[in-house]
Amino acid sequence: MAVRNLVIVESPTKARTISRFLSKDYTIESSQGHIRDLPEKDDLAVDVVNGYQPRYVVVAGKEAIVERLRKLAQQAATIWLATDEDREGEAIAWHLAEALLLDPAKTRRIVFHEITRSAIERALQTPRGIDFNLVNAQQARRILDRLVGYELSPILWRKVRGAASAGRVQSVAVRLIVEREEEIERFVPTINYRVRGRFRTDDDALVRAELSERLETSDQVQSLLEKLVGATYTVESLETKPGKKSPPPPFTTSTLQQEASRRLGLPIAKTMQLAQQLYESGHITYMRTDSVTLSEEALAAAEALLAEQFGSGYHQRRQYQTKVANAQEAHEAIRPTDFSRRRIEGADPQAQRLYELIWKRALASQMSDAQIERTIATIAPSTTDYRFVAEGEVITFDGFLRLYTDEREEEPDSGEPDSTVLPPLAIGQRLSAEQIQARQTFSRPPARYTEATLVRRLEELGIGRPSTYATIVARIQDRGYVERKSKDGTPRQVQVFTLENGTITEITETETVGSERNKLFPTPVGVVVTKFLVAHFPNVMDYQFTASVEEQFDQIARGELQWQQMLDSFYKPFHTKVEEVLRSAAKVGYRVLGTDPTSGEEVIAGISSRTQQLYIRRGDQFASVPDGTTLDALTLKDALEYLQFPRVLGQHEGGTVSVALGRGGYYLEWRSGSTPTNRRFASLPADLDPQAVSLETAIELLERAQQERAEQRQQSQPRVIGTTDDGREVSVGIGRYGPYVRIGTEFVTLPKDRLHNVTVDEALELLEHKRQHQDQRILRRFEENPDATIVQGKTKPYLKVGSKMYWLPDGFDYHQASLEECLAQATPATKRRKSPTRRK
Repeated sequence: MAVRNLVIVESPTKARTISRFLSKDYTIESSQGHIRDLPEKDDLAVDVVNGYQPRYVVVAGKEAIVERLRKLAQQAATIWLATDEDREGEAIAWHLAEALLLDPAKTRRIVFHEITRSAIERALQTPRGIDFNLVNAQQARRILDRLVGYELSPILWRKVRGAASAGRVQSVAVRLIVEREEEIERFVPTINYRVRGRFRTDDDALVRAELSERLETSDQVQSLLEKLVGATYTVESLETKPGKKSPPPPFTTSTLQQEASRRLGLPIAKTMQLAQQLYESGHITYMRTDSVTLSEEALAAAEALLAEQFGSGYHQRRQYQTKVANAQEAHEAIRPTDFSRRRIEGADPQAQRLYELIWKRALASQMSDAQIERTIATIAPSTTDYRFVAEGEVITFDGFLRLYTDEREEEPDSGEPDSTVLPPLAIGQRLSAEQIQARQTFSRPPARYTEATLVRRLEELGIGRPSTYATIVARIQDRGYVERKSKDGTPRQVQVFTLENGTITEITETETVGSERNKLFPTPVGVVVTKFLVAHFPNVMDYQFTASVEEQFDQIARGELQWQQMLDSFYKPFHTKVEEVLRSAAKVGYRVLGTDPTSGEEVIAGISSRTQQLYIRRGDQFASVPDGTTLDALTLKDALEYLQFPRVLGQHEGGTVSVALGRGGYYLEWRSGSTPTNRRFASLPADLDPQAVSLETAIELLERAQQERAEQRQQSQPRVIGTTDDGREVSVGIGRYGPYVRIGTEFVTLPKDRLHNVTVDEALELLEHKRQHQDQRILRRFEENPDATIVQGKTKPYLKVGSKMYWLPDGFDYHQASLEECLAQATPATKRRKSPTRRK
């Protein structure tokens, strides 16, 4: 059958959504992402002599897709390229036109930032040509990153032990994390005392206040408290003034990533995956944007909904201005496509939570300010010139806070006075002191980056763009230069002085400090690579220089700069520097620490080429190094201590008990033979000296750990919670990947907090969500077998028949082939595919 209108988009989900809005005169097809790119194998594919011309090839596995689209395009009267309206989308449209040999006379480019009927219809009425400025901006970035990666990576492989490949922007991002770690290591806390008071009015109302300045020594604290014994307290001054809180603007890509991380605990990659699903399903506008503006249509829809739900007093029309330098194309902020839809029927729970966050933020941006009344009371003791300050805050009109609280992460000991609701007070009013307490405080080092705060810092520096943030964060971890992990805190003693009932007491309390969750830590090889690149390629690693390169990409997108000229200005001096470093730079990642005075052997520290981890060697003996140690910081004394482990403590139940050292620190091990079943482990508590722990203590800790593991295994046993209406048994348990619920023969991941209270109905709802998500990945079903489908995998489509999976050969056209033909060409997925080898 002839094709009248062929619409090509990037993804099957987007194609299915658009097909709901167009008539049968339109055939909607997906390119499944980029169809052309620079070749992956050992090939620069850029002619640096003749204008930096790239040599593009069809992406492996996309040959059949290209051939199918080409045939459909030849039949079509009009081809509509409906890829995303950013630089990547524009480049995909251009590559489609080139690879499919499209006739310009019948090819139209359409763009929209939301997938709704009205947006699609408007786009079809206002087609345009391909914007080659945007294409060239994307092409310049791709080529420059290829040039830098292909020239820097071999230097790292030759000069830095354990190094992986290098990337232009990724290396700068790693530098931020390395330098933050160095700041933390150099940090010396300042110590002072925070003095707080609890006061009462005559009618027993509580007033909390804080001394207006910190005290620096315990002697000052003792002196003050002695003066306050028997003192009277009077309200010396009162200041009341109105204030307001304004709503934050609707989400950009980076602010969505930050808030989803902070509020929902989502990694950046997961946030973007869910946002992509919401966009392609037609629920939100385009999710890669640095704009905070809303369309007139959206502003009117928000106003109508607010008037209906809260009343007109809660609405305040706002059009925010984008403050980020070099903001890209004129997208809208991220918002719902339909403000009246607060929940998405049948959505994945995580997608639903993300959608609701977007809905609340966009709607709140059009709400009135919250009105606040702030009161500051100064309290004067009769025996000293020091003053206590009490601050109170009352919300007189909630405004946008009725819908969206712009809550911040709690910062303990922030240095700000306590802010609560104050009781009615009057100047000259007498107060009684219930308790005055001075607590020793320590200033805190700079916080390590999370994925979200790293994106915020990159944005502040002008490095990266909405389409690149998630990739940057993922690649620095994939290459082994950065780890996302949590860290337990350490105990610290603090002095606490208390004046109560005329008596001063002093105690020492223990607090835990330095615990961190999901923070980014540089690895040893990440530190070494960063220092090498900073030393030899200062321009490439410079923040301002990297931001200026981003600005040049923006200039190309605006048609203000010729892309080959930009590449030439970067590449020529860079290539000269590469040749110089290859000739003269010394190898790094390896240090001679000194000589063992006992054995006379040389002690060496280095980074393993295989594991990228730090190790110590003395002759034939190797030792691990605890996480958090850098190659430069290692001393001979540290190394000799680490080489003493494992230290055998004695025998127990036919096995050897020893203290050992690993990346996570010291631990205990019982071993009898070499098989895993004949080994037991237990962590060594931080307050036990690994050099002095006794055999008896070690046995006790090992037995306790074994008992705890047995209890955990008992808890993980499947537990039946009921049956479905059709007789399927429903049970919960803990498996290899965490809690799960089983309905008949199907398994669904279960949130940790629902293991002991999930119901049968909730289990069925989770199963339905899983099935809907799986349905979105199905590219084709076979009439001859309803259990057979073509499914989109992480990297390529595969055939699934029942519970069995089969790999399809690259370039195989599964659209037209029968199930029998697919099975004849497929390979069972149990056979492992050959892993790619690293380029030498």
